[in-house]
Order: sequence, then C-alpha cells, then structure tokens
Amino acid sequence: MKPILKILRSALFTMALTASTMPGQSAALAFPALGSSANATAAQPWEWPVGPQPADLRGAVLRDFDPPDKPWLSGHRGVDLRTASDGAVVTSPASGIVSFAGVVVDRPVITIDHGGGLKSSFEPVSGFLVAGASVGTGDAIGSVNAGHCAAIPCVHWGVRKNGEYIDPLSFFLDLRPSVLLPVVRRG
Repeated sequence: MKPILKILRSALFTMALTASTMPGQSAALAFPALGSSANATAAQPWEWPVGPQPADLRGAVLRDFDPPDKPWLSGHRGVDLRTASDGAVVTSPASGIVSFAGVVVDRPVITIDHGGGLKSSFEPVSGFLVAGASVGTGDAIGSVNAGHCAAIPCVHWGVRKNGEYIDPLSFFLDLRPSVLLPVVRRG
C-alpha cells in the first residue's frame, strides 16, 4: 500500500473510533459493517481467529495488508496478528473445508475453503487437520509456530476471494473509502 494511503486509512480509522465513542453515537454509525460480512461479502459473519476479538483491532495487527501493484511483485498479502504466545490456538474464522495442510517452503500452512470463492490461509500453524476435513466457525485448526514475526508471537492470515488477495480485516471493519457529503443548512 502506498504511504499516503496508509496514512489516510489510519486517520479514517482513528476518526471512526473517535466517532464511535462520542456520547449519543453508536458504533454502528462509525462501522456500518462491524461484526458483519457486508464489506467482504461472505455468506456468514466471521470470527477473530486468535483468542477473543480485541477491542482495538489495529493494536492486534503487527503488519498491515499491503498488496503489490502487480501480482508478481513483492508485497504483504495478508495481516500479521499478535498472539498471546507461540503455541497459541488458531481457530477457523468461518466454517469450511481444509483445502491444504502442509509445508510451503519451510513453514506449516493451513488453508480453509469457506465457499463462495473465499479461502483463508494461516502460517506458521501446525495442526492435526488434513485436506478434506470439515471445520466449523471457531473450531481449533492448529497452533502458532515460533519465528514468523521474529521475537513477537504472531500468525500470518491471508484471505483470497476468487484467487485475489483481500484484506482479512474487511470482515471486521468497514474499509471502504469515506465519502464527504455537503452540509445542507435549513432555513
């Protein structure tokens, strides 16, 4: 993601958090899709995959989604989520079928096909599941291995929709650009 877009996204997120805590305002005004799948178009609400969902989602993200301009360029095709410890349990954010459980290069990876063109991948996650296993929302799929974020325990979570990587946080936050409307003054 371009630096200016990161700054704007961060500013909009901060403004939305501030608005959601103002007296007389509800979080639904700041985050119309919070807790729903409206922005990411999943058939079911998704759950946070590592421990209880934190109040501050941004504080749980160690590295943001930063897709490359072209599919063959380098980038960060997911988010790195802070975990309580190495060995922390990772759960399925939505029901689905394990489409891959194995090692890619030198890391254990688990991929879940949620249907509707959506797939989640987690690394480095070791588990007991095999391809073809059915998982429900919140089911344990494995545990975090050490080393992905150096000394900080974390898991990388990537989501693809019809083969294209999308920001996993779009299942929890409304990441659509804000549109400023003119103020209408009445009489």
